[in-house]
Amino acid sequence: MKVKGTIKFVAKDKTQFFNILKKRVDAYFEENNISKHANATMVLKTIIMITGYCTPFIVLLAVNPPFWMALLLWTLMGVFLAGIGMSVMHDANHGAYSDNKYVNIAVGHSLNLCGGLVHNWKLQHNILHHTYTNISGMDEDIADRLVLKFSPHTKVKWFHKFQPVYAFMFYGLMTFYWIIFKDYIQYAQFTRNGVNPNSRRENASLLTRLILLKGTYMFVMLAVPTLFFGIPFWQIFLGFFLMHYTAGIILSLVFQLAHTVEETSHPLPNENGIIENDWAIHQLNTTVNFSRNNKVLSWYVGGLNFQVEHHLFPRICHVHYPEIAPIVKQTAEEFGIPYLEQKYFSKALKSHFAALERFGRLPHPDEIFA
Repeated sequence: MKVKGTIKFVAKDKTQFFNILKKRVDAYFEENNISKHANATMVLKTIIMITGYCTPFIVLLAVNPPFWMALLLWTLMGVFLAGIGMSVMHDANHGAYSDNKYVNIAVGHSLNLCGGLVHNWKLQHNILHHTYTNISGMDEDIADRLVLKFSPHTKVKWFHKFQPVYAFMFYGLMTFYWIIFKDYIQYAQFTRNGVNPNSRRENASLLTRLILLKGTYMFVMLAVPTLFFGIPFWQIFLGFFLMHYTAGIILSLVFQLAHTVEETSHPLPNENGIIENDWAIHQLNTTVNFSRNNKVLSWYVGGLNFQVEHHLFPRICHVHYPEIAPIVKQTAEEFGIPYLEQKYFSKALKSHFAALERFGRLPHPDEIFA
């Protein structure tokens, strides 16, 4: 990965697009006397998501149900684990949950319930992904993963042509890999390449917190049920894995349907490290909405099906995206900028697997490798 800050956006035209759009969005909140942050609906959702994640685990310990029922409870935990990631900690760690930074910090650390480290998440997501969306070598979220290839600009290997077949299987490993290895790898990687701005002393403290966090999470989730409640370890481990496999599939698909699809672009900087585009227009070119009118899906995924609005206004709570989306779309159309969206989840899914198939083909002579 390249060092943060080595790529710049230089616009040639339509430079007033985002200024005008921002004024219109600000006017919407001012005219309706609405806060850009969480409302009662968002607070209720937070309670439901955290309760839905914690309650099945308490039931597992208190009741010790038959194994088949335990697996259902672990699966339910996976559904709500993903929900916390998409609908709760995500907004808070963007500073969108509240205008009080301490509330954002507290709610953002709900990620700890899922075994993740907030510090690394903010570096990967807020800085690398949101600034350098779909730019190979900078956007950590589209970096090649073992046998998965999410960019047209990385080297094609022979097995990539099969990734539309096996991708779904590997998506389920996302959060399991995250809690076991990823945070440690990112700690070293971000420190080495300068993405992590901490001093040596701060990083020593961070590493200590990381080890304690992971150790506590593993102890509570894997050791406590066996040591104190007599549940066989193999049952706990299988359930724990199923929980993360369920969450991994959900989180991977929701993210990929917004960026790794046929409609989005994957621009490369020129020899001077410049992306010849306005940053806001770049976000519109590399991000796609899906199922905007599906209220149930929108509630669960935390507005991540409104990725265009989220990438342009990450500090606005997702509960407001349905109202500002028409403003964004109209302004984009006025400036002749494509507003990318798929009406149905099924079409977005089809587009994603078509992109995987294209990225997995053997390279043409004119392809550029990063």
